[in-house]
Amino acid sequence: MTASTTRRTTAARSRIAAVGAIAVAGALVLTACGDQTNSASTSTKESGADSSAPLYSKLPKKYQEAGEIKVGTDAAYAPMEYEESGKIVGIDPDIAAALGKELGVKFVFTSGTFDGLISSLNTGRQDIVMSAMSDTPARQQGLDDTGKKVGEGVDFVDYFTSGVSLLVKKGNPQKITSLDDLCGKKVAVQRGTIYEDTFKTQAAKCVKDGKGKLTIEAFDTDAEAQTRVKSGGAAADLNDYPVAAHIAKTAGGGNDFEVAGDQTAAGPFGIAVDKDNTELRDALKLALAAIIKNGEYGKVLEKWDVKDSAVTEATINGGK
Repeated sequence: MTASTTRRTTAARSRIAAVGAIAVAGALVLTACGDQTNSASTSTKESGADSSAPLYSKLPKKYQEAGEIKVGTDAAYAPMEYEESGKIVGIDPDIAAALGKELGVKFVFTSGTFDGLISSLNTGRQDIVMSAMSDTPARQQGLDDTGKKVGEGVDFVDYFTSGVSLLVKKGNPQKITSLDDLCGKKVAVQRGTIYEDTFKTQAAKCVKDGKGKLTIEAFDTDAEAQTRVKSGGAAADLNDYPVAAHIAKTAGGGNDFEVAGDQTAAGPFGIAVDKDNTELRDALKLALAAIIKNGEYGKVLEKWDVKDSAVTEATINGGK
């Protein structure tokens, strides 16, 4: 199976409901802060920041005073991030919690639609985006998939790697093993994701090869796309491998879906930061390097059974 080397939207990006539940926007404070010291300033005490944290001094003053970093996400993408009992949980929140311990501040997640996350960063509503967002040159430059300038570019602190996989109905009734098998069929996908771009590229290939039209149905959420596949109305959905595997394992007790074909096109997920916010970006990189070294990062990946997606060092803008 061939696919783009990046995941989630180039114009924005995607998210999956935890095994089919449509995400509900919400906010959650994820990282517990350490004890306050007597030498902490009044503003630090009120914010709950921990000035004794190893990398607290590396943060810009505004985050020290606020005691938090506001995180934009699309909490409908289990196991990366999803809502459970009114809280946002998953791999990204757990990694953020570990980063927060190094930096001495809370990471406060707020859920919204994926295709609005970068704009929420550019307008200052959020400080960072952490939403299994693929680090791509286009996003770094603020370009859409045609190369047109559509917004401000962002920097990425790369923290996770993943390939993509096709998700099909249990039993794979249409015998899908690759993108080429989709010619002449209908697929479902979350709107604004790079998965949609991948299907568009494949649709053009199907026409060029004379193999029949590939029809694409795009939905606001991946949960809707999943429902379409489950009902038999579409042959496949496309997602990051950890997400597709999680859905196949958990949806309907493992009886609704399966992963078709091999995982392909591995690339990095990055924490998105405004390009002007270099001090915060560099502090996040240092924090990521610290949790990789002290083992907390590995513990999170082991907890979620995604150890193969680990990065070995913290990098900036590694997407190609």
